[in-house]
Amino acid sequence: MVMVEETTKLILPALVIPIHFAYGQKEQPFSAGMGEEEEKRGLCLIHLLVACANQVAAGSVHHANVGLEYISHLASPDGDTMQRIAAYFTEALADRMLKATWPPLHRALNSTRIHSLADQFLAHKLFFQFCPFLNLSHALTNQAILQAMAGERLVHIIDLNPFHPSQWLSLLRALRARPEGPPHLKITGVHEQKEVLDHVARRLNEEAEKLDIPFQFNSIVSRLENLLPERLPVKMGEAVAVASVLQLHTLLADGPNSSAEFLEKDVQISSPAIPPSKLSNFLTGLWSISPKIMVITEQEVNDNAMNLMDRVMESLNFYAALFDCLESTMPRASLERLKIEKMLFGEEIKNIIACEGVHRKTRHERLDKWNVRLEMAGFRKAALSCHSLMLARRLLQSWSFQGYKIRDENGSFMICWHDQPLFAVSAWRRRRGNTMIH
Repeated sequence: MVMVEETTKLILPALVIPIHFAYGQKEQPFSAGMGEEEEKRGLCLIHLLVACANQVAAGSVHHANVGLEYISHLASPDGDTMQRIAAYFTEALADRMLKATWPPLHRALNSTRIHSLADQFLAHKLFFQFCPFLNLSHALTNQAILQAMAGERLVHIIDLNPFHPSQWLSLLRALRARPEGPPHLKITGVHEQKEVLDHVARRLNEEAEKLDIPFQFNSIVSRLENLLPERLPVKMGEAVAVASVLQLHTLLADGPNSSAEFLEKDVQISSPAIPPSKLSNFLTGLWSISPKIMVITEQEVNDNAMNLMDRVMESLNFYAALFDCLESTMPRASLERLKIEKMLFGEEIKNIIACEGVHRKTRHERLDKWNVRLEMAGFRKAALSCHSLMLARRLLQSWSFQGYKIRDENGSFMICWHDQPLFAVSAWRRRRGNTMIH
């Protein structure tokens, strides 16, 4: 099994390794559990991938082609962890090279490709089922909302990605058990697929009726980038909570300057010559509806860089950990595992590596950058409670997942694979006063 901390040490020196890698070269093993041949192949693939990416970044078609040829003999979408990662990174590098060198050929090959929302939804659902990350995010979000809404009689939750009803089913039961009784609960769900919203609404209405909780579900069929938060159906007297799971980073794709490697561009938003970004407008809209609590989950990786090699290095380490999670819990021949890797991770990797400008929607950033963005938009950090941390750790123990950890980082929680943070959960409140930067 590939240990991420060992992988990181090996990836960085690979930048200076030539593409004709010597197979017999001695290196530190990934982990004691790997066979010698598997270990050698994994090391070789890391070096080849990074060297090939360097050639693609430099526009050297011949050398990149040589690298892809080498990798193709070692990579496999149904092999071990590194073989699978290499298969998807190779596809992304080839797609980028083809797009840059022969645009008409790239367009022709992709002219009939169907991007199915149903496939994306299925992949997210399987990821939710077989890895604990989203389950933990939902549990932490619910606990923050319960604590913030203690004593409130009219509660309105804005869910920016209600792809699965289980989160709110749990919340309904917890609200029913409140000493003061349940509030009148309204949930507004925002999703591109009406079928997803209909399914969630049906399950929640059934559960609310069974529990005798006054409940209303509002469906908004929309892409997040087209949503105007200030027009959400929020009424006077409602205590508002906002839940965003792996959504806000999509708003960072915002025109020719969207590859925001540094936050200095955001600081300049107040200049009349630079219009507000899509993200800053969206956060301003959320601020205007006065949320009592906002809980955000985002990937803990910075692959939103202008430099291709920076993106390759960051995403290679991040996805190595995610592929390793699946290696530890699912058989290599599992069809469900293949769907998660191909339709979710593979599509994200391709978008990170092969796309630029507004076409690059997968733009993850670490919590430290989100902290700055949210503070600039008029929010202040609300520390997640120790009780929430203990609850999440108990859930992990009850699920018998091995290798996963949760740690507190200044009031936000990091969900980790071994010691590598992969997802950050943070809570926010509206800061009073005219403090927003426009």
